[in-house]
Amino acid sequence: MECFTMPGPDVTVIIAAYNAMPYVTGSVASVLDQSLGADRIELIVVDDGSTDGTAEELDRLAERAPLMSVIHQPNSGGPAGPRNLGLDRATGRYVYFLDADDRIGPEALERMIAAADENGSDVALGRIVGEGGRRAPQSMFKRNQPKTDVFSSRVYWTLNPMKLFRRELIDRLRLRFDTGLSIGEDQPFVATAYLEAAAISVVADYDCLYWVAREDGNNITAQEHGTRMRVDLFRTMVELVADRVPAGPDRDALMHRHFAVELRDAVLQLSREPRRDVQEKSLHELADLVTLYWTDGLAARLPAAVRLRCHLVGRDLLDELLTLVRWELDRGAASYGITTLAATATALPEIQVEDGRAYAHYPYFRDTTLNVPDDCYDLTAELRTLHRVDSAELDTTRLRLTGHARIDRISTRDVTGQLVLRKRGTDTEHRLAVDHTPAPGAGKGGDLHDRDTAEYDATIDLAPLTAGLWDISLAVTAQGIVKEVRLGSSRAESVTTATTMVVTDGGTAAALYTTKPYGNLTLDVGETRHRVRPSLRVTGAQWSSESSATLVVNGRCGLSDWPQGALTVRAEGANGAEQVVLAEPSSSASEGAFTARVPCVTAGEWKLTLRLTVDGKEWSVPVPAQPSPKPARWRRFGMPWYAKPLAGHDALTLRVGRVELLKAVRKRLKRR
Repeated sequence: MECFTMPGPDVTVIIAAYNAMPYVTGSVASVLDQSLGADRIELIVVDDGSTDGTAEELDRLAERAPLMSVIHQPNSGGPAGPRNLGLDRATGRYVYFLDADDRIGPEALERMIAAADENGSDVALGRIVGEGGRRAPQSMFKRNQPKTDVFSSRVYWTLNPMKLFRRELIDRLRLRFDTGLSIGEDQPFVATAYLEAAAISVVADYDCLYWVAREDGNNITAQEHGTRMRVDLFRTMVELVADRVPAGPDRDALMHRHFAVELRDAVLQLSREPRRDVQEKSLHELADLVTLYWTDGLAARLPAAVRLRCHLVGRDLLDELLTLVRWELDRGAASYGITTLAATATALPEIQVEDGRAYAHYPYFRDTTLNVPDDCYDLTAELRTLHRVDSAELDTTRLRLTGHARIDRISTRDVTGQLVLRKRGTDTEHRLAVDHTPAPGAGKGGDLHDRDTAEYDATIDLAPLTAGLWDISLAVTAQGIVKEVRLGSSRAESVTTATTMVVTDGGTAAALYTTKPYGNLTLDVGETRHRVRPSLRVTGAQWSSESSATLVVNGRCGLSDWPQGALTVRAEGANGAEQVVLAEPSSSASEGAFTARVPCVTAGEWKLTLRLTVDGKEWSVPVPAQPSPKPARWRRFGMPWYAKPLAGHDALTLRVGRVELLKAVRKRLKRR
C-alpha cells in the first residue's frame, strides 16, 4: 500500500510574546487572516512568562485556530530565547518573525513568499509602516527589488528580524538568536542571513509590516539599555562584518551602518552612565574598536557629525564627547521615535563657506586647543540640491526646460548653472549655460532662503546630438560650491511621465522619457529605445460620402511633433507611378488624429501605405486591408468607373479602372 505524505506549511510564523496585551490579539489575528490561507501557515507563539493576561489570551485564540500552537515558559529576559524555541519547532519552508505588538498586512506573507519563490531568494523583506508616531526605516523600500544583496541596496540598514527567511538557510547555517545580547540580539542573525543569502527580495509596493508604538512605551526598542549592552552590540557587529567581509569598499559600506547607528547609541548610553569610571572604561573599549576598523573609505561615507563623534571617541576625549552629546540632544535629534543621537540634529548648525567647501559649526570647530581636523566639520557632500522641473517642451528643433534649483542652506545670490547632457556608455557630454530669472514668491528669509536667481530656463539644440541616450543633469554653483543633480525626479504635475517623441527637421527621431525608478529625464536620439514606426497607425479606410471616387484614410500619429507636410498616404502603382496625399489633422478631439483623402483617378492597381518622410529618412506602415469597403462606382465624362479592394495583399490594394460595357452586359445575361 502506497503512503502519501501531507505537504508541510509554506511558512512558520514565530511570535515571542511578553506582557503584550491588548496588542497580541491583533498581532495573532493578522497572521490567521492572511490571504495565503490558514492551511499553509504554522503559527507558533511563545509566551515568555507574561503576567498581564497575555498567556490566557493566547490560549483562548489557539482554541479556535488548529494550526496555532502556544508554548509557555518562564521569563527569559528577552526575545532571543523564545524565538529560538520557536525555530526548534518550525516545520515551514520559510520562517517569519513577528513581534507581539505589531501586525502584518493581509497579503504580506503571500507576496513575500511569491517574491522568494520566483527569484530563489533566501530572505524577503516587505515595506514597514510606522503607527502611533513610530518611525520606520524607508530607504530600502523605494522600489521593488526582485533580487538584490547588501552591497547593491539599502537592505542592511534594517536588521530587525521581521522578515521572511528560508528555513533551509537557517538550518544550514545553524542560525539562532544571541541570548547573550539583551539588545540587538536580532542583528547578528539577520546580518549573517543577509550575507549568506543566494538573493534578497524587497517587496516595496505593499504595506507588509505595521510597526506599532505602544501607548505604554514598552516597545523593546524604546527602552533604555545599559552602556555595557550597547558596547557589546557594537563590538559584536563590527567583528562579525570584519570576519565575513574582506577589507575594502564592501566592508566600509556595512561598517557605515554600525558606526552611524550602534556606535551612536552606545555613546548616548555612555552619556547617561552615572559613574565616571564606567564611562572612561567604556570609552576606552569604543576607542579601540573605532581605531581598529577606521579607514579612509569608511570616513568618506560618514556624515560630518558622525566623523566628529568618531574622532572624539577614538582619542578618548570623554568630556568633549559628552559636550557633543548634549549639544545634539538639545537640538532634538531622534531615531525611530526614540530620543537619541542622529547623524545630523534637527536644529541645523550655522554653515561657514570657504574655498568651495561648507563647514558646520559643530562644537570645537577651529578650536586651537583640540585642533580637530576640518574634515570632521565638512558637510559639502551632504548638502542637497533642491530642484524641480516646471516645464519640458520638445519640438522638432529643440528641448526647452524650465524650473528652479539651488543648494540647500547656501545663499543663491551668486548662483549659476549649467545643463549637462551625458551620452550614456561614453565619455561624451555637452554643457550649456542656463538663463537665470527671478523666482516668483521666493520669500525673504535672509541669505539662506534667497532664491531670486534660482529659476532656470535652458534650451537644448537637438541638431548636434548624435544617436544614443542622453541623460540630463543640472550643475549648480553657489559660493564656489558645485553640486550636480539629475533632473526629473522632482517635477510639476504638468510634466508627465509619458514619453514625448518627435522627428526633427533633419530626419532624426528624438524622444524625451523618464527612467525608472526615480523618474529622471533622458533624451533618446536616433531611436535607440523608442521607435517611430509603432507611432504610425491607420484606424480605418472607407469611401467618402461626398465622392464615391475618394477613399478616406483615418489614422493616428503618436508623435508629438513632426515637420509640416511630412506625413502622407501614398498609392503606389505597379508600373512605378505614385500618388501622394497629405495626411491632414482631423477634426477629432484626440491628439494626433489625421485624415487623408485619396482620389481614385488613374486606372491600375494601387497599394496604399502611410509614410513619414523627412530629409531623405522614411518610416512607413501599410494601410491594412479593410473588411468593410465594397467596390465603389462612379461616372467620369459619362463613362462608368470602379475601384475595388483586392484580396491576398499585405496592404490595402485597389484596382481602379473603367467599366467595360460589353463585358458588363455579358455578365448580366449570364446571371439570367
